Amino acid sequence: MSLRRYCGMTAAVSLGLCLAFAVGAQDEGAPVQVSASPDMEPAQTTELTDAHGPAVAGDAAAGAGKAAACAACHGADGNSVDPQYPKLAGQSERYIARQLAMYKDGSRQDPVMLGFASILSPQDMRDVGAYFATLKALPGIADDSTTEDGSKFYQVGEKLYRGGDLERGIPACLACHGPSGRGNPGSMYPALAGQHAGYTARKLEAFRDGQAWGKDNNRNTVMVDVAATLTNAEIQSLASYIEGLHDAAEVAAQ
Repeated sequence: MSLRRYCGMTAAVSLGLCLAFAVGAQDEGAPVQVSASPDMEPAQTTELTDAHGPAVAGDAAAGAGKAAACAACHGADGNSVDPQYPKLAGQSERYIARQLAMYKDGSRQDPVMLGFASILSPQDMRDVGAYFATLKALPGIADDSTTEDGSKFYQVGEKLYRGGDLERGIPACLACHGPSGRGNPGSMYPALAGQHAGYTARKLEAFRDGQAWGKDNNRNTVMVDVAATLTNAEIQSLASYIEGLHDAAEVAAQ
């Protein structure tokens, strides 16, 4: 046997003995100590109540029965006769449900509406909203009397609704409420077309005075900013224009 081959065999045996010793040492050593992670603090939870329960898309048929009490103020067909009460016909389901929820939790205050909304579940609110969404809002008539400068009374409001006032930072109303005033159901911007001018004017005045609905991140301050610089004359003209606003094709079909 050559010296080179003998040295190679010796080195291999020595390496094998070293590995075996190392493995044996690990087997005979103390077991690995594992420390458990400390328990995490339990997550904060809120008990669900009827005011926060689940709700699916509203059922208009079910909502018809639930909305029976609304007829006294808002009309059997959702078109109120008394201008102190808003027309609800054609309003979007989610918008009505949201307003009812705010009446119930007090973030939109009205003693009369609190009494009605307090007994409604979230599903009731969606059903009532779905029912009114199926009804047709009757168009009103804008005041087209001639003013001192020769223009029509509603035209100041028409200009604000359609174009806003860039210098004062007032956006066009149609940007949120639509060219024909039908609103934006997805964003829960309400339908305005045909609404009583007196009701609209009172709400615009309240917004101008800083009144906002909702709480925290759900607080609607958009209209507070929009109405902040409106004059009394502009509010009256805008409210009149909105009352006469309608979709010509829809009116022709009625």
